Amino acid sequence: MPKTKGTVALPLEKEEIIKDYRLAYQSRQASLIGRREVLSGKAKFGIFGDGKELANIAIARAFQKGDWRSGYYRDQTWMFMLGVMNIQEFFAQLYAHADVNHESNTGGRSMNAHFASRYINPDGSWKNQTESYNTSADVSPTGTQMPRTVGLAYASVLYRGLEELQQFNQFSKNGNEVVFASIGNASTAEGMFWESVNAIGVLQAPAVITVYDDGYGISVPNQFQMVKENIYTILQGFQRDPCLEDPRCSRPMQMQRRLRANITSLPSCTLPK
Repeated sequence: MPKTKGTVALPLEKEEIIKDYRLAYQSRQASLIGRREVLSGKAKFGIFGDGKELANIAIARAFQKGDWRSGYYRDQTWMFMLGVMNIQEFFAQLYAHADVNHESNTGGRSMNAHFASRYINPDGSWKNQTESYNTSADVSPTGTQMPRTVGLAYASVLYRGLEELQQFNQFSKNGNEVVFASIGNASTAEGMFWESVNAIGVLQAPAVITVYDDGYGISVPNQFQMVKENIYTILQGFQRDPCLEDPRCSRPMQMQRRLRANITSLPSCTLPK
């Protein structure tokens, strides 16, 4: 329950808020140091998630075991928050460390900030994906996480609707899993984004999509890339009537409310540079 002190309602214990702030600060420093390593020639290429720390923490607090992430290269704080990757592993990927014991995402084979879960045990058997935080392997072309989001979300629809899939309980718990997608505002101008949003709506597949809108794509302002310059305004045209009675909608709507509560309750503070 929220703790009330004076007129300020705190959704978390103060120790948790401090812990979250500390993680956000550490992630910001990892971005700044990583960029310095690239610009000084010690690493070949770097792309980082500075500026997205608080949004990442809010998403991670809604993310549950069994859920899937289909994201892109601004999600490092999200990964740190879930504990599926630490800062040392983050830098191992920056330096393209080829040992999976040090760089478990891709073994140094992808650009940095490309995350992935491993689904196979050493003996070749499947890991129980309902007991882990799952992330599909990131790829570099922007926007390509969206069609994959459709497939992962539709899998939950099938696991819930097809009796013959109930036996595969190491992959799904009755289709209760939600896919969390992240994408930058510039990539929403691509056709794959709109096709995927439409497909998710038609299939009524459980997905939560976060658009990181900085007002620019690289150095090009929104006014030269999209109508209305506001992706939220455009997406309102896809809204359905509330489907509270439909079990397929229940958990995504809960996640939406929880995310909104997490984000609106974040303190208006600026991380140190």
